[in-house]
Amino acid sequence: MALLPFYIPGRRRINVIIVGGGYAGMAVLTTLKQYASNVDITLVDPGAQHLKITHLHETFRYPLSDLLTPFSELEKRFNCRHIQASLTVNDAMLRQWQADRYLAVGNEILTFDYLVVATGGETQESEPATNVLTLQDFMHTAGSSLLLNHLGAVATEEPFISVVGAGATGIQFLFEIHQFLNRQKIKARLRLINASEQVLVQFPRGFDTYVQTLMRECCIDFAANTRYLGQTDQEILLEDKQSGNVTALPSHLTLLFLGKKQKHLWSANAFGQITIDHKILPHVFTAGDCSTYRSPGSNVQSAQSAVRKGKLIARNILRHSGLLKILEPYLHHDIGYVVNLGPTDAVGWLVTEGNIVTGLPALTIKEIVETQYDLLLMGIDTYVI
Repeated sequence: MALLPFYIPGRRRINVIIVGGGYAGMAVLTTLKQYASNVDITLVDPGAQHLKITHLHETFRYPLSDLLTPFSELEKRFNCRHIQASLTVNDAMLRQWQADRYLAVGNEILTFDYLVVATGGETQESEPATNVLTLQDFMHTAGSSLLLNHLGAVATEEPFISVVGAGATGIQFLFEIHQFLNRQKIKARLRLINASEQVLVQFPRGFDTYVQTLMRECCIDFAANTRYLGQTDQEILLEDKQSGNVTALPSHLTLLFLGKKQKHLWSANAFGQITIDHKILPHVFTAGDCSTYRSPGSNVQSAQSAVRKGKLIARNILRHSGLLKILEPYLHHDIGYVVNLGPTDAVGWLVTEGNIVTGLPALTIKEIVETQYDLLLMGIDTYVI
């Protein structure tokens, strides 16, 4: 058992409930098991499997099963319990759970010493249409199958595929689709639609320059400063942000990556404990995309931040349950970020945002980070902090 500074365990076992089995939830679970043997963990998640959601663009190359880890395997590996259920969480519920130290899941009453809310963020959805795909579709079917099925139903020699949204998700899907079409020798036109002139606006300007140069080399059309209005059977409706003019362009398949909407964004103190109306709920913690910490640490909605927050609150839960109760503040700052541009290229930054890396070095960094997380799911923690 690894040593956790400032943690002197009490005599009794503690019960922890984790709501949400994404990156943050897994980081909490594995870290608790790393540092303590006197912890009983119940994971509540509506799915049957943990999904590495940030890798869905890779399903144009690999089967979706490569990104899934059944919770039944994790139950055996970490001696925990998974309940397949969804749980409504709101301010009133959180206050009640803090006071009662139990909650109801289905017909079962679960007692806890500590509760972790790690429900993630919800992707923005559009009106359902037969030729529109969102991230939710790729969670259930591999990208290669989805694309081939849709293009197989198009009676056009050179169909148009539109990708709406130029954040990391949209850009990664865009270049994976480009490479997939080339490998399959499918003749199709790709178009990127974005509300800004730049792509990857949340990253250093060098990302935009590199990606737009690559888009021109790949003959990918770019509709900048353009709002997506909707999709008909064969056309996409767009509005120019400057003129307000609405146009209809041919589009036989549209992929919407509109980002995340936060129905619930829980505020937490520097230690990860939820605060409601300036009152701390000392036994209720939060991590991941559904959380924002009042601390100098990174609140970026990324897998990297989710894992770091999850690991931190796991350590703080153990410290709070012990004799000293000296908690650790969240101070993590992202040390880099890499965006895939197909299987053989990438762009990213390392250590400082001015240190931009591309090509093989960027891919190598991404593979190292991904290996770290895969090892964490195996119970091997290689994170330095």
